[in-house]
Amino acid sequence: MNLLVTLNAGYLHQLRVLLASILAADPSGCFTVYLCHSSLTEEQLRSAAEGFDPDRLQIVSVPVSRDFLKDAPVTDRYPTEMYYRIFAARLLPDTLDRVLYLDPDIVVLQPLKKLFELPMGDALFAAASHVRRSLQRLNQLRLDMEPDGLYINSGVMVMNLAQLRREQDEQAVFSYLEAHQNRLMLPDQDVISGLYGDRILPLDPWRWNMTERLFAAEPRGSVRASLDWVRQNSAVIHYCGRNKPWKEHYLGSFDVFYREAEALLPG
Repeated sequence: MNLLVTLNAGYLHQLRVLLASILAADPSGCFTVYLCHSSLTEEQLRSAAEGFDPDRLQIVSVPVSRDFLKDAPVTDRYPTEMYYRIFAARLLPDTLDRVLYLDPDIVVLQPLKKLFELPMGDALFAAASHVRRSLQRLNQLRLDMEPDGLYINSGVMVMNLAQLRREQDEQAVFSYLEAHQNRLMLPDQDVISGLYGDRILPLDPWRWNMTERLFAAEPRGSVRASLDWVRQNSAVIHYCGRNKPWKEHYLGSFDVFYREAEALLPG
């Protein structure tokens, strides 16, 4: 299974927690993980793989020049690396037809094979949406999306690389960034949703992109409002936003999954 993660050195430990959880969730699975970055050293890359079974996990460095997308809007919260997923078809080997992108602030509870092998047809991406219908419409207006376009969370995406290579217009991405830069709130997923929203297969967020916010919004007494239900039914736990279990003052109950995954780290 081919996986893609984009990151900088600040997320190396979280990457290792993610990798440990993936291997534990699928004991017979083998994975090639492409790390897209612009600043990791050889020592840091070696440390990312340290202690993992090399027969099951191969890490491939995909270095990107710091000048790549030098004019794209960035902040401390949204570094240049987040844009690399938009151009995964350009950055990854031509031999790859698809890749599963995962943010490094994720832990995996169940095998990812069904997600990775999802039939996509001519869709460019498969991803989950976290927004209600009313906000969906506001995002469509803000980003000039197609009427049936889907606003997605870009932390978990199956990417149809073969189709993207045939269709993606890189200049259209740059033009979109320039035209909408004052309206971008979550720049990478704004761009993906704005440009490709009508070419995205929707995923069940409760299974493939489960978050603390989704859980907190579930009415008390609902069958889904329990950690046991999440453990049995959610394959991917995504700690999106500022509320991270490795930071002080984390609010929520999903930190248990992160601590369990962290305990799986080799050595």
